[in-house]
Amino acid sequence: MSTLVITELMDIEGIDGIDTYVKNKGYEGLKKALKEYTPDELIEYVKASGLRGRGGAGFPTGLKWSFVPKNPGKPKYLCVNCDESEPGTCKDRDMVTYLPHQLLEGIAICCYAVGINQAFIYIRGEMLEGYEILEKAVEEAVQRNFLGDNILGTDFSLDVVVHRGAGAYICGEESALLSSLEGERGFPRLKPPFPAVEGLYACPTVINNVETLSTLPAIMRKGAEWYSSLGTERSKGTRVLCLSGHVNKPGNYELELGASMRHLIEECGGGVMGGELKAIIPGGASAPMLTKEHLDVALDFEAIAAAGSMAGSGAVIVINDKTCIVKTCLNLDQFFEEESCGKCTPCREGTKWLVDILTRMVNGHGRPEDIDLLKSVCNNILGNTFCPLGDSATSCIMSAFKYFPEEFEHYAHHGCSILEGKKEMAKS
Repeated sequence: MSTLVITELMDIEGIDGIDTYVKNKGYEGLKKALKEYTPDELIEYVKASGLRGRGGAGFPTGLKWSFVPKNPGKPKYLCVNCDESEPGTCKDRDMVTYLPHQLLEGIAICCYAVGINQAFIYIRGEMLEGYEILEKAVEEAVQRNFLGDNILGTDFSLDVVVHRGAGAYICGEESALLSSLEGERGFPRLKPPFPAVEGLYACPTVINNVETLSTLPAIMRKGAEWYSSLGTERSKGTRVLCLSGHVNKPGNYELELGASMRHLIEECGGGVMGGELKAIIPGGASAPMLTKEHLDVALDFEAIAAAGSMAGSGAVIVINDKTCIVKTCLNLDQFFEEESCGKCTPCREGTKWLVDILTRMVNGHGRPEDIDLLKSVCNNILGNTFCPLGDSATSCIMSAFKYFPEEFEHYAHHGCSILEGKKEMAKS
């Protein structure tokens, strides 16, 4: 049984309300932070916990905070990335819906540590219920003086604004999120400068995602040493993993980092549905595919990277052996083509080329030269865009070529999938 850190309180009735949250030690972490630590000490405390960002990159949270200038001579901001839109990912939605005050407490702890008095929660526009719950939670927290002016009798004040996005996947990228928040089109920005130095309104800005901030209250209550005892040597703590696809019990599962894919899929998810395991996407649609040979790979940042993929958003998508990999790539790249903001030519044009070629192949008009053409387009996109969206569109194809090249070859030479070919042979 894994230790629950983020979802420990989720099943308590009424936990979205401030009274129930406070009865269950809610805001105790904030009280401890304000009473026992200076901002600099708090940053070091979070560093000692080993908490790493859960938005995908896995960058150490306390270290990220320490990059923000102490006295920049202008405001500092926190932007909470709640624009959850990576296919297969659905954990932020639950955290916001069921544990809004846990997120707000984490926001307050972060802002106190970095010296921030204004925070924005950028929530995906489709999450209307979550938006309304957060708005109510902010009002409750202000009334109880956990937010607002002179929090809990200190000289620390914090205003939190909940801002709805307009449904653009690109705004999950931190610099595009900032552009959108400023009222501009959600285009990614060239770096440097990085947000910690010049972010929202050209001011120093911390950008953390919902899960990262929601972990802070437990760390403050139970201790940095306790948290760092969970997980692996380099990947501390727990993570909420979104299990979906061909699995008997899809859902969000909180596990210690270091648990294996086999444990998640077989023990938590009840095994593969509708066939045998063929492929696994371990970090959302942006992550390269792995195969059944990787079932015992640990679900931590280093182990997944060593296996040739990435932990990404924590969305583990299971694909069974009744599934055509080429059609899967087309499905994923249709998403990336639709969501490309169009700023970068390699991404804007390249994603369309990928979709056109794959569409031709699955419609039975593939050509042998399409194999090299697909690889060429991927190589022209990879590493040549402002943000990772273009690279993400190539991940599924390049990893599929690595593990399932015969499926592309069959389309190119026979005009149908291997699965369809096997069916025809069985009929004859």
